[in-house]
Amino acid sequence: MWRARAAAVCVVCQSLANSSYGVKRKLPLQKVHLVSRSIHHPHYPSSKFPLRISVHRFSSLNHPPFWKTKLLSVKYGYPPHRNFWLARLASRLLKLRYLVLGSAVGGGYTAKKTYDQWKEMLPDLSDYKWIVPDFIWELDEHIDFEKLSKALPDAEDLAKLLPDFDKIGESFSSLKGFFSPGSQGETAFRATDQGYENDKQYKKGLLGELILLQQQVQQHEEEARRAAGQYSTGSSQQKRKVSDKEKIDQLQEELLHTQLKYQRILERLEKENKELRKLVLQKDDKGIHQRKLKKSLIDMYSEVLDTLSDYDASYNTQDHLPRVVVVGDQSAGKTSVLEMIAQARIFPRGSGEMMTRSPVKVTLSEGPHHVAVFKDSSREFDLSKEEDLAALRHEIEIRMRKSVKEGCTVSAETISLNVKGPGLQRMVLVDLPGVISTVTSGMAPDTKDTIFSISKAYMQNPNAIILCIQDGSVDAERSIVTDLVSQMDPHGKRTIFVLTKVDLAEKNVASPNRIQQIIEGKLFPMKALGYFAVVTGKGNSSESIESIKDYEEEFFQNSKLLKTCMLKAHQVTTRNLSLAVSDCFWNMVRESVEQQADAFKATRFNLETEWKNNYPRLRELDRNELFEKAKNEILDEVISLSQVTPKHWEEILQKTLWERVSTHVIENIYLPAAQTTNSGTFNTTVDIKLKQWTDKQLPNKAVEVAWETLQEEFSLFMTERKGKEHDDIFDKLKQAVKEESIKRHKWNERAEDSLRVIQHNALEDRSISDKQQWDAAIHFMEETLQSRLKDTESVIEDMVGPDWKKRWFYWVGRTKEQNIRSETKNELEKMIKCNEDHAAYLANDEVTTVRKNLEAKGVTVDPCLIKDTWHQVYRRHFLKTALSHCNLCRRGFYYYQRHFVDSELECNDVVLFWRIQRMLAITANTLRQQLTNTEVRRLEKNVKEVLEDFAEDSDKKVKLLTGKRVQLAEDLKKVREIQEKLEVFIEALHQEK
Repeated sequence: MWRARAAAVCVVCQSLANSSYGVKRKLPLQKVHLVSRSIHHPHYPSSKFPLRISVHRFSSLNHPPFWKTKLLSVKYGYPPHRNFWLARLASRLLKLRYLVLGSAVGGGYTAKKTYDQWKEMLPDLSDYKWIVPDFIWELDEHIDFEKLSKALPDAEDLAKLLPDFDKIGESFSSLKGFFSPGSQGETAFRATDQGYENDKQYKKGLLGELILLQQQVQQHEEEARRAAGQYSTGSSQQKRKVSDKEKIDQLQEELLHTQLKYQRILERLEKENKELRKLVLQKDDKGIHQRKLKKSLIDMYSEVLDTLSDYDASYNTQDHLPRVVVVGDQSAGKTSVLEMIAQARIFPRGSGEMMTRSPVKVTLSEGPHHVAVFKDSSREFDLSKEEDLAALRHEIEIRMRKSVKEGCTVSAETISLNVKGPGLQRMVLVDLPGVISTVTSGMAPDTKDTIFSISKAYMQNPNAIILCIQDGSVDAERSIVTDLVSQMDPHGKRTIFVLTKVDLAEKNVASPNRIQQIIEGKLFPMKALGYFAVVTGKGNSSESIESIKDYEEEFFQNSKLLKTCMLKAHQVTTRNLSLAVSDCFWNMVRESVEQQADAFKATRFNLETEWKNNYPRLRELDRNELFEKAKNEILDEVISLSQVTPKHWEEILQKTLWERVSTHVIENIYLPAAQTTNSGTFNTTVDIKLKQWTDKQLPNKAVEVAWETLQEEFSLFMTERKGKEHDDIFDKLKQAVKEESIKRHKWNERAEDSLRVIQHNALEDRSISDKQQWDAAIHFMEETLQSRLKDTESVIEDMVGPDWKKRWFYWVGRTKEQNIRSETKNELEKMIKCNEDHAAYLANDEVTTVRKNLEAKGVTVDPCLIKDTWHQVYRRHFLKTALSHCNLCRRGFYYYQRHFVDSELECNDVVLFWRIQRMLAITANTLRQQLTNTEVRRLEKNVKEVLEDFAEDSDKKVKLLTGKRVQLAEDLKKVREIQEKLEVFIEALHQEK
């Protein structure tokens, strides 16, 4: 390009030279092209100010004129005679030819050298390759760029956007310092002269160009003012000063206008790029390219942060991974700034009241659709629909209120939310509750301290980026958050200051310089990496993001703060803020993530060493794996119930049922019937008693016995130790599963009705078919009576105290009451000896006789004590008599077959016990069938349901599976998971570079 221009210029100069031959007057130098004047006429003053630009040293402007070089320094003399004018003309033409030829060759060489030097001076944009995804390079296959280029403005429209080169040329000399290699410029994040060495990395890209352009204008204005101050007070000098000032103002106005046009073109191109990216992502989402999309870098990083939030750092491994922490005073506009960055009104809002009650972690990433998803939910909220936005805000508010414990106002529990959409900057932000100065009514007394502790916990992370939000519409002296931020980051190396509500501040603040002082970092005691001014709406909660963007852009276009250079172009709008925060976030991630990975690697080594020393023969099973192991053991034990033999079930059921009903049978059926005088009355009484018992109590008692038996067998299998393989760590879990399963289990309600019919039929059968059944009934009767007799003897011994043998050998005595009962027992035994067929109850006169006999011995006794003692004495006498009668009935089967005809022996009590025994056997068999066929399976189903519920309840597992071994395995699993995810993330991060 430079070579072509040099050739064209030389042709023009040659034509002018040829046309001027033979003409006495010279062509004015003003008619020659500007570039031609710069090359061929270096001594001509092209402007009022000497041209001193940084390009001068690398262009052909530095070379001396070609006719002064040694190559062209030949002097042509004139002949003495005038008739040789043809030779003189030829020599001049030859001189001009060499002049043009040398200029073309030298200019071409110089242009090529200048181009190479400028190419080396261009910044290295390889660090920004991650901005352009891979599919952008494939757009030419799917998009017609010829049509797209026709839609762009033509050269004439673009030329109108450029300023007047003649006027800009006058300011080149004052801007030379900004293009020199050793110049000191401000960074994209600095509004003051307090520069840091690490800020130089933000000068690259389109934003850096705008910054340099603005700096050039500012430097030019300062140079012009200094130059204007050197003029004298004369009238001509005054006019020249006014003319320079007008030119400066005009140049500044044109430059600002150019910046705004450039900004609008840039936004339009970004919008088109956003739509194209959305279309491409949608195609990938539908599987048109038939390739699996990899997980995005920011999603991988967000998963690492989520895992860290769940990790209980028992080994002092702190989470120092970067995230953007949004802090500010209450109602300063934190949430609004975050919504503008996320491009959606996603947070609940209120007027003056505290809305953010817990930290909200928002992960922003790029996607084809603008959606939001909670970490622990699969529901997607479409942020382009107002009803989904309202539902999302309501869900966030509900989660915040649930996280706040009773008696508190705020909570430290983090709510994790992922927001995806086309054009979103990739970063992780945490919105914290607003800092307050006073605790109002309705708040917990410790609300202020709790908010301070939560904010400090997030900001004390040395790699956290602090986004300090300050309300510009209130007095700066009322700010609380600035002092807090200055304490956590005194040097401002990771703080970005954001001034909100600048539109209100411009109206209300009497001195606009105060806003400039804030943005330049001269008003607050805190320091910051960058300062930004934004407008997040007019205060109407129903405003859309697009309307807020339009209002913000319109405000800054017309704002005096920007026109008077109090604010710089790169320091305004939430869009520039989003770009700057995202850039700073990823720089911090690249600098610190490997260090964090090394820290977790060291922690993993310590945990593995501790496990090997304490549990060398055990696998490293975490809580979930231990729960699965225990679940399998419990299910195996439940299945073992079905392996119990029918004989074992029936023996246990029959024995347990008789223990439960024996007292009722002896006391309420057998004893009353035995008091009758003949066999007919005995059988009638027994039948009536058995019928009442079967209808009301027996089926229910049988079901209770069966259910308790099932519980005991289930508990036995659950608590049985299996030798060396038994693991005590599962005992609490098994006990909880057993109790919950038994609590949920209910016996079949129809079982009692069917059981009642079976029991009634069994008790009505009186026929004993063989001698074996007769002997079995007698044996059952003897065991029952002996057991009752033993219990009665024990009760009598407790009543009367030890006998003489125990008193003699064990040196024990009787109490006064025991002596009284002993004397009473002796008198009652004498009465029974006199009448062995005595009735079961004492008559009143008999009670009086016994009492008087005792009084005669000097023993005062109460009639109630006499009756109570008689009950036990007569019971023992009756049981002994029944046992002797049972022995007589051993040979009574023959008489039973003859219905006791022509026999004084009657064995109706044996028949009664046979009926009871047969009923117990049939009932046990029926209950066993219900257990094995129905109830065991239902219990197994209940156990599975309980285990499934416990598996979903993490708190329950933490409560039931405890101990050092479990906690150590949990920590080891978490640390390994974090380290592996960090390594995968670091690898992806390096690939993106």
